[in-house]
Amino acid sequence: MSNITNINQSLTVYSNKTDRELLIENVKKWTVLDEKIRIINEKAKHIRDMKTKLTRDIHSYIKTNNITTNIGISDGELRVFDRKDYQPLTFAYIEKCLSEIINDKSQVEFIIKYLKDKREVSTTPDIKRISTKL
Repeated sequence: MSNITNINQSLTVYSNKTDRELLIENVKKWTVLDEKIRIINEKAKHIRDMKTKLTRDIHSYIKTNNITTNIGISDGELRVFDRKDYQPLTFAYIEKCLSEIINDKSQVEFIIKYLKDKREVSTTPDIKRISTKL
């Protein structure tokens, strides 16, 4: 983490450097940070995958052996339960449901278009890395 702090502190604009030199320096720092984030995300994904597998194994064992759904651990307890995950409200899903209760296809299309047109849109400055490595 100290590297990130050092990089943040060095983003200060120095008057003896040209704008172009500052831009080049900031781009280099940005790519270093982007690479660190990519590595951290890969590690986090691997940890999440391992945790998901262990969750399935623990859940299966508890269901198979009719064990209580609370397991005491050093700093509290684990509660084992079946979580409900709902399908997201996509426009395709909304259109399908509306079609079931509104017979007029043009009315359904009007409602979907209205909902799409009324969405709030925000714009955020961003940079996207396009990697050319194969």
